[in-house]
Amino acid sequence: MTLLPAPPVGGHDLPLASALPLAGDLALHGDRTALVTAEGTLSYRELSERVAETALRLGPRRRLVLLPGANTVGALVVHLAALAAGHPVLLVPGDHPEAVAALTSAYDPDVVIHPEPGDEWRIEERRAASAHTLHPDLALLLSTSGSTGSPKLVRLSYENLQANAESIATYLDIRDTDRAATTLPMHYCYGLSVIHSHLLRGAGVVLTGLSVADACFWDLFRSAGGTALAGVPYTFDLLDRVGFADMELPRLRYVTQAGGRLAPERVAHYATLGRRRGWDLFVMYGQTEATARMAYLPPSLAAEHPTAIGVPVPGGSFRLEPVEETSGGVGELVYTGPNVMLGYARTPDDLALGRTTDALRTGDLARRTEDGLYEIVGRRSRFLKILGLRVDPQQIEALLARHGLDVLCSGDDEHITLAVVRTPGWDERRIRRRVADAFGLPARAVRVHLLSELPRLATGKPDYRAVRALSRPSDPSEQPPIADDGDQGDLRALYARILDRTDVTPDSTFVSLGGDSLSYVEMSLHLERRLGMLPPHWHTTPLRELERRATTPRARGRWRRSVETSVLLRAVAIVCVVGSHVRLFDIRGGAHLLLAVAGFNFARFLLSSPDRRERTRRSARSIARIAVPTMAWTAFALLISDDYDLSNVLLLHNALWPEVMGTGIHLWFVEALVYILLAMTALLAVPAVHRLDRRFPYGLPVVLAGLGMLTRYELVGLPDRAQITDAVTVFWLFALGWAAARSRTVPHRLLVTAAALTAVPGFFPDEPRRELFVMLGFCLLVWFPTLPSVHRVNQVAGLLAGSSLAIYLTHWQVFPLVDDVSEPLALAVSLLFGIGYATCVDRLVRRVSALREGAARQAPRLRLKVRRSVDVS
Repeated sequence: MTLLPAPPVGGHDLPLASALPLAGDLALHGDRTALVTAEGTLSYRELSERVAETALRLGPRRRLVLLPGANTVGALVVHLAALAAGHPVLLVPGDHPEAVAALTSAYDPDVVIHPEPGDEWRIEERRAASAHTLHPDLALLLSTSGSTGSPKLVRLSYENLQANAESIATYLDIRDTDRAATTLPMHYCYGLSVIHSHLLRGAGVVLTGLSVADACFWDLFRSAGGTALAGVPYTFDLLDRVGFADMELPRLRYVTQAGGRLAPERVAHYATLGRRRGWDLFVMYGQTEATARMAYLPPSLAAEHPTAIGVPVPGGSFRLEPVEETSGGVGELVYTGPNVMLGYARTPDDLALGRTTDALRTGDLARRTEDGLYEIVGRRSRFLKILGLRVDPQQIEALLARHGLDVLCSGDDEHITLAVVRTPGWDERRIRRRVADAFGLPARAVRVHLLSELPRLATGKPDYRAVRALSRPSDPSEQPPIADDGDQGDLRALYARILDRTDVTPDSTFVSLGGDSLSYVEMSLHLERRLGMLPPHWHTTPLRELERRATTPRARGRWRRSVETSVLLRAVAIVCVVGSHVRLFDIRGGAHLLLAVAGFNFARFLLSSPDRRERTRRSARSIARIAVPTMAWTAFALLISDDYDLSNVLLLHNALWPEVMGTGIHLWFVEALVYILLAMTALLAVPAVHRLDRRFPYGLPVVLAGLGMLTRYELVGLPDRAQITDAVTVFWLFALGWAAARSRTVPHRLLVTAAALTAVPGFFPDEPRRELFVMLGFCLLVWFPTLPSVHRVNQVAGLLAGSSLAIYLTHWQVFPLVDDVSEPLALAVSLLFGIGYATCVDRLVRRVSALREGAARQAPRLRLKVRRSVDVS
């Protein structure tokens, strides 16, 4: 992290005695690892030095510092530096420029921190001394309204932050050997408390902005020795989707949940899973107004008491205050403790206030069980009074949840507004009638909106403001972020169609849905047409984020026209292969370059899942997508020509007769690729090798490339390479492409580049142009993920790359028909015919999949008919 300097200012008025100890005492933990990122590690001593340096740059005069939060080293260093030196921090959502602008305008901060490209941060010093009167206890300002930029903020003191971190560290028993991942945003009080409580104890923080739905997150978590995960209810939905229950996480010690109510059956499920896998589940309860946490449920009680929030955190206490129209010991839950906020701020003048709140009225209705545990039974502030009837929205949500519906309920004095995820068998009328009958409401007072997903804040918590806005579409300030239909639904339909999946969700990514190199090109073309241009790393970006970026003008403006280097190389390579065979020009080496690209895409797509069985299934599907069209075309060619025999149809020719150089050797590339993919799939299906790959994602392919070099240089006593199958002699190219995709640092890329530049020369004797072509293509693949382009070039490159296998298969039989007429015509016809064959294969696959799905839907009905007929007989 580089922090761009600001000029020093004179004077000194910082209240050093009130600065935050957990931020100021970092050096006490010495050389222990403080932060782990994808780029490396940072010790506490190094972190302390950066914090001290940044504190000097912030200046000695106490000023209000606005910081856009981000899960990066740079943002965290600025945050800790300001707190250690006594500057109050206004922590805002860094991924929502509108909120940043709104709060900058509302609070006129003295210092604004601006993120720059990379992990650099620029200090904008707006004035030498503060324009505000800042209370000595004021340490941090947090929003309770997500990314809306609302001027209502929570005022937290240094004591609040320190006491809350110590309380959490105590009941979680955080140790200096723990390493917790930042699964939540830093600007969210829950995410921030994870960081503070672990830094307090000298534990490590795995600092990342990756989602738990991203395979790269789990790569980092495992390599860092992660011991702790934190999540809101939505996080647990994602964990289910990525196969968390079957993951090998040997160092995981505890999982925490807060940020909303997790369904009791889900609490019991995860508590039982934790017992079986050796980790604890801590269900927690809190609010920003309590800095973060007010209660926790001891793990030993979670399975038996999944409805409880537990007991107060150390240093805190609860009481129940009577509420009208409640009974059975139910009252409003009131919390007191050293972590209760100073109060709210609505204008800059409120920054001068001291404590205005001694006890926190949570707004939740609760009761205390005979076991001494607290349970939340409703929300006082969410009660609605419609036509004189008092209605609890949480009870409506619970009613519909029992019918299998995902729903959020809000409203006003006139209407109940329901946001409901579309579910077969339930339409607006049926839902409206069910609610109206159950609660004695007129049907006209219940408004139902069927959505493809529920509105949520960036933290994953329900967005009730967006639910209310569904019934007020004329108010532009209250528009919900998710519409019933529209581009996002279109994108989901696009993913479902191209990837042949029925389980596409807003958090799905191309990779998580099993996308491979064959579908990658088609998807990228469609997305570029829909979105205008592609953002970086779109294949690992959730659909929700693609849609958000697509509708943000500033974000769209940052995207420039570019083409994926791997896509361009596939297109260029196949044109060179066909053109050289037609003898229009002589640029050879395309097939060998395609092998390196195949290894590159193997790592990006087929190895993206952290689940071993899912990897195997993806690889098997990809192999089938290569082998079946090849065998079909070869069988057809066998009928119309004498180019091939049965060994070609069965993809065995190169293995049986590698030295035969007749027309049967035409398909060596496809056979070699299939053999390599089969071997790697089988190898990675071995649990021990799978674990090695997850632990050493770069090291494993490097080692395999080294083994491949033994055959490249004929060092293992094998026959001359002309006497053995090409899959053995060219495997090192595939492995180097695999290692290139896993290269995360400059030394990684330098190593694979050096290996390629060493191994390629001499592999093609007396063909320096061929060697140069392969080396140049490989260097582009390693060092330039994308290249500047225009939309038309992207379309052509994508079409050729997506059809490259079909072009390679068919051109041997196509170009001889017209090459006597014109060599350029032979090239054009070969390319067009291959594209046509690829299109036909794709449509046939989709048709078969549709028939299979139809049969699967009919199967239960057929079984029911059979059962009924048996019953009748």
